[in-house]
Amino acid sequence: MRRVHPPGGDAELPPGVEVYSFPADGAAIRRTRAGVAEPDGFLPFIDSGQRARYFVGDASTSPERPSNATYKLGVVRPHSAFTPHAHGGEHFVLSLGYASCGLYDQHAERAVRVSLTPGTLIRIPALMPHSFGNRAGSPLLILAANTGFGIDHEDYAITASDAEARGAEPRDAGAPVDDFPRLAKALRALESANDPGAMTLRERLASRLRRAAHRLEAPR
Repeated sequence: MRRVHPPGGDAELPPGVEVYSFPADGAAIRRTRAGVAEPDGFLPFIDSGQRARYFVGDASTSPERPSNATYKLGVVRPHSAFTPHAHGGEHFVLSLGYASCGLYDQHAERAVRVSLTPGTLIRIPALMPHSFGNRAGSPLLILAANTGFGIDHEDYAITASDAEARGAEPRDAGAPVDDFPRLAKALRALESANDPGAMTLRERLASRLRRAAHRLEAPR
């Protein structure tokens, strides 16, 4: 791992305490009493190449196995977007870089892309089709919290293919989705507009300044 400045200053951390730093270059650094390292424990996250690490809860969280809200660090590869999907519960995502969030407006029947800059938090209602994307050429860090569903649960990320398959089955009276065909149609529409977009000239300049600021902030 490259040389890094320990986050949290020079104070000796008590056992069990962890301090995280999320620099502008898309890295994630964890400092514990034992030293400084990149966080471990990442799991596959919806698509190949995407990763997530739970802070609260785990991949098996579900209404039948609750652990309150889940809270995790996600790493999105450069210039990529997740397969459009919908979550069974509401979702909060904090972008630590230059991101975009494609959303499908069911009322207007159209896709909408929201550009996000570092430090922007977005709330996504339950069952709203969406796709988070990375507009930058470096990894994007996101902090994501959702209510009651871990990434192993079938209702965590319902894709168009999932919705089509489940729409062909007899409906479970306890299922959170009452119209899978409509959801599948919306997800397919979002798939056709799933370009994460690119950074603007001003954002590219701001990104360079953020990296310079991070170097200046680091203790010498």
